[in-house]
This record gives sequence, structure tokens and C-alpha cells, in this order.
Amino acid sequence: MAQTQDWEGKSKGNKAGYGIFISILKRMGVLPAYCLLVFVAAYYYLFSWKSSRVIWYYFRKRLKFSFSRALIKLYSNYFWFGQAIIDRIVMMAGIKNRFTFNFDGEEHLHQMVAKGKGGLLLSAHIGNWEIAGHLLKRLNTKINIVMFDGEHEQLKQYLENTTGHRNAHIIVIKDNLSHIYEIMEALNKNELVCMHSDRFLPGNKTLETAFLGKPAKFPQGPFALASRLDVPVSFVFALKESLYHYHFFATEAIEYKSAGHSSPEYVLTPFVEAMTEKVRRYPSQWYNYYDFWK
Repeated sequence: MAQTQDWEGKSKGNKAGYGIFISILKRMGVLPAYCLLVFVAAYYYLFSWKSSRVIWYYFRKRLKFSFSRALIKLYSNYFWFGQAIIDRIVMMAGIKNRFTFNFDGEEHLHQMVAKGKGGLLLSAHIGNWEIAGHLLKRLNTKINIVMFDGEHEQLKQYLENTTGHRNAHIIVIKDNLSHIYEIMEALNKNELVCMHSDRFLPGNKTLETAFLGKPAKFPQGPFALASRLDVPVSFVFALKESLYHYHFFATEAIEYKSAGHSSPEYVLTPFVEAMTEKVRRYPSQWYNYYDFWK
């Protein structure tokens, strides 16, 4: 790879594009939006060189896919990513849909809530966590999602203007660390806090470990909190298995501090194991568009 890039704290997409898809979804439903997505995904497949280069490396060098399979998977990655955005719009705007879901490990989250301590849910940019966040309101507690201000900012603003609500509460990561106080306040209210744990901005503290056969850096923050707070921690993922069906996974909750494991690395190891299993099982649904193994 001749050129590398860092993640800039924001994702693809713009307000005009979201507006077109929202209009189609409200007037015609999900399937016509998916049909339009076929061409949008093809555009990114053919002309988005920076993101295609790093995804190509991921398929060819890390997952060891053949040339032809990597070509197919590259397009499917853009197509699945587009579906993830469309599906978020559908759920957040309350648009009629045919989505079905099944849950593995939901009982672990009910047990977390029953303990009254709140809980940390560590996830990654695999699949579509925000879909699960909307569904988990049946846990009878609030779901908070921690993210950088640039992530889906245009989508967030557009939907707040057009639908007026959002089921999951967003905690924005800020330089003054005020988000830490918001996280602590949520946990004290027995709420669940979801943190994506596979991205960081330049300058942030990191931990390094092997991922898919090569050393990679992960943000230190989520694992430091998981190891130092006296709350249960579960690894969660929501993957799409067909056009209208999602599969949610949650691991057994562990209180790392109570168990005497106060090292962030101790939490990182099983998280990367869980993330690796999901990436290998759903290779096209890891939406990483920067050089993760830089």
C-alpha cells in the first residue's frame, strides 16, 4: 500500500443523499431504496479509491481471499454499508418495515439491568449496532451510544429535524472529557452505555494487539473504563443476515474490576477474539475505511 490514512472521526454520506433516500423510504418503502443503492454502491466501488484500497487490503492480505472473491466482497461491503444506513433511517424515523430479529445472549443484558449498576456494552463498527440499540428499549432501561461528533453527524441532524426523536441517547466524545461524566451519570442511573471500541483519532491513547494475523491498535479508553469501573461488561454485535433479518449477539457479562482484572489489556484480549470471530463470519460487514494496520 503506497499511501496510508488515519480515521478522521466521520463517516461517508451527505445531507442531500440522505434526503433522497428518506424521501424514497417514506413514499415507496425499503425495497426501492435498496434498488437505488445498487447503483450508489457501484459508484463507490468504482471511484472511491482511498476506501477501496484499504478494504481490498483487508480482504486480500488479512482474510486471504482470492482475487475474484475479494472483488465481489469489495462491492458487497459498500452494498451492506448502504443497507446499514438505510435501515437506521427506517428504524429512527419509524418507517413501516418487514425487519425480523433474533437475539443470542439477550438474557445477559437483562441480568446486567437487574444488578442495578448499569453496564458497558463494547461493540465495533461491524454490522449495525444502532438497530439493536433501538430494539433493546425492551430492557426497561435507557441505551446510550458513545461516539465521535463527526460520526453520522449529518444523518443525526437531518433525522432530528425530520422526525424529532431518536430512541438511543448519544454521548458525544469531547476534548474536555465531559463525556466521561455523562457516562458515569448514565451508569449511576442503571443505564447501558455502548462504546465502539475499534477506532480512535490521531493522538488518542491506544493499545496494540494482534488482529487477523498482524499487530493493530485499538483505543485505550473503552477498555480502561471496562477494567476500572465496578460494572458488568458485555461484548455486543448486531449483524444482518438477509435483506430483512438481523441477528444480535451479546456475550456473558463480566465485572472485570471485581474479578481482580484491572488491566485494560485483559479486557482487550477477549474483545478482539469476539470481534475476530464476527469479522470472519460476516466479512463484508466490517465498515472500516482507513488503514487499520498502519
